[in-house]
Amino acid sequence: MSARDTDWDGVRLHVVTGKGGTGKTTVAAALALALAAGGRKVLLVEVEGRQGIAQVFDIPPLPYEERKIAVAPGGGDVYALAIDPEEAMLEYVEMFYGMRRAGKALSKIGLVDFATTIAPGLRDVLVTGKTSEAVRRRDRAGRRVYDAVVMDAPPTGRITRFLNVTSEVAGLARIGPVKNHADLVRGVVASPETAVHFVTLLEEMPVQETLDGIESLHEAELPVGGVFVNMVRPELLPEATLDAAADGGVDPGELALGLKAAGLAEGAAGASEIAEALAAEVTEHARRTALERRERESLALARTPQYELPLLPEGADLAGLYELAEALCSQGAA
Repeated sequence: MSARDTDWDGVRLHVVTGKGGTGKTTVAAALALALAAGGRKVLLVEVEGRQGIAQVFDIPPLPYEERKIAVAPGGGDVYALAIDPEEAMLEYVEMFYGMRRAGKALSKIGLVDFATTIAPGLRDVLVTGKTSEAVRRRDRAGRRVYDAVVMDAPPTGRITRFLNVTSEVAGLARIGPVKNHADLVRGVVASPETAVHFVTLLEEMPVQETLDGIESLHEAELPVGGVFVNMVRPELLPEATLDAAADGGVDPGELALGLKAAGLAEGAAGASEIAEALAAEVTEHARRTALERRERESLALARTPQYELPLLPEGADLAGLYELAEALCSQGAA
């Protein structure tokens, strides 16, 4: 699949958010692999200091520098950066005030932490600014250094405030380098080159948070991307069977007769015991499937592209990441 075949042609900054527990970091990593497929170069950025990228790729903790961490299908490269707000602030002080040594001194006496604690909006401006710089960066020949940047962003409940840097620094500075820096970041984040994607599960709370987050981004005039439905379970039985089981459960007696007729259980007691356990599992699966269908209908109200990622039986190990990346490519997400 070529870059022109994707749903996000022209997007260079992919911001990935989601409610805790939905697999946000895993999906961000898989998206980076998918975007790099075919020989492209992608930067995967972490902004929360959790070293989640290192965990999903099973590598040592990342330093505050860009380094290659994976080869994508077809020979592309994935680089990673774990942004440290303190280091980002020291870079900022040096860039705008030429005070690198003074910045280090401020760090030693704790003033950097003090500044970002009393003005948390400044911390967000610094980490989004570092990401925006990577999006804009060009080499000596004038070519973009990265074909795309993927940000493993804060959770859904905080994403609008995190990205809405212009309003966040309004109370800090109305003119000067901080204001100019925020305006530059806003120019990238709010542009058609950016898409904010949501990761969800087919469960009521994550779906509702996703819908609320999408509405909040629209209100802030920030670019909404797609919805990545993670950990999707296959429907194991025909739709009619699932509907009947969800409505009235499963009759263990009928199952027991079927098991005996098929020679899968010996004696009435054995068939009854197996049938009761099987009936409970079928009923649970049917009701779970009915819930997931309702949540799919709710997500359809968002009117955004949706991509489904399978539940990985062995967990999200490195092989699983490549499986998810292939699923994203096959659905046109990358």
